[in-house]
Amino acid sequence: MLMTVGSSAMYVVSVVLPAAQAEFGVARADASLPYTLLMVGFGLGGLLMGRLVDRIGVMPVLWIGAVGLGLGFTLAAHAQDIVAFAIVHGLLLGLLGSSTTFAPLVADTALWFVRRRGIAVAICASGNYVAGAVWPPIVQAGISNWGWRDTYTALGLLCTVTMVLLSLAMRPRPPAAAAAPARAGAPVASKRPFGMSMNAATAWLCLAGVACCVAMAMPQVHIVAYCTDLGFGAARGAQMLSLMLATGIVSRLVMGAVCDRIGGLRTLLLGSALQMVALTLFLPFDGLVSLYVVSALFGLFQGGIVPSYAIIVREHFPAAVAGARTGAVLMSTLLGMALGGWMSGKVFDLTGSYDAAFVNGIAWNALNLAIAGWLLWRVHGGPGRARLAPA
Repeated sequence: MLMTVGSSAMYVVSVVLPAAQAEFGVARADASLPYTLLMVGFGLGGLLMGRLVDRIGVMPVLWIGAVGLGLGFTLAAHAQDIVAFAIVHGLLLGLLGSSTTFAPLVADTALWFVRRRGIAVAICASGNYVAGAVWPPIVQAGISNWGWRDTYTALGLLCTVTMVLLSLAMRPRPPAAAAAPARAGAPVASKRPFGMSMNAATAWLCLAGVACCVAMAMPQVHIVAYCTDLGFGAARGAQMLSLMLATGIVSRLVMGAVCDRIGGLRTLLLGSALQMVALTLFLPFDGLVSLYVVSALFGLFQGGIVPSYAIIVREHFPAAVAGARTGAVLMSTLLGMALGGWMSGKVFDLTGSYDAAFVNGIAWNALNLAIAGWLLWRVHGGPGRARLAPA
């Protein structure tokens, strides 16, 4: 529930932008600036808030988010130009707002659970996709009835009150018992994850996060434009995007249960391989029905990838640094989404076709697959073999 409320800013900004653009009288590129700054702030804030969670716990961090979202929506509602509107989205709604309910909540959830850690993290992380399904129609109805400024003000009040009340249930710190391995044979968290320094291990996971999400961004960011180019229209593309997010919720829950059985690294490897299959299917199948099917498959295959990083951190890193390391890796996935969205558009501009953009995504996916396989080899058979918990 906290993640569903806290992630609202990520999804409502695109709904509000047409009305805000018309009122401010700016070009489409300038109107996209608030979303760009929001995502940059969201990514950087995840790293900052992850460190704070390690030191002071998740409840005070959620209070920061409640204030950030409340002030952010309210000040954005009173912005007089696109620059002020964009800055508020980056600093308050992104850096100090939504960022408090993604990496911090995922990291904290991973610390509370042992045997069902994977499904617990998956349920928590699915709140981000639920937000994408719930908030846009609500905000659109508000804009139609009251205008975007009053809707933003009401949303700010709702987020502040709801998050403060829900955060009271998050007062206790995670118990020490959660430091136990989640399953027999699981790696024991150590100061040398994968047989390397914590900074090196974090860097490799961050690179993997960028790679998988550059690939993931290709369909998610460009499916509407792709359908338009094929002559199916933007409405069909929007339906396919909604289908991806809906099946992504299912994917996160299913892959969370799978993660409890096979561990984080194997889940990442499996999800990455399946995502590559789905990306490849976009190349030969470009009919309307087939695109619906492939979009659904893509959502089913990719939804469990990002939460698996939190499980990997929890399994291989000390609990005391779980928040910071999870925040760093999840920040890299957001940067990968931003890079992938831009890169796919650039490849299209250079080639005049989305086929090359799909191939580019597949290549990045292959890099993610290689890193995940290499880390798994180091854990179980390579020179960096990690110590395993007794069966």
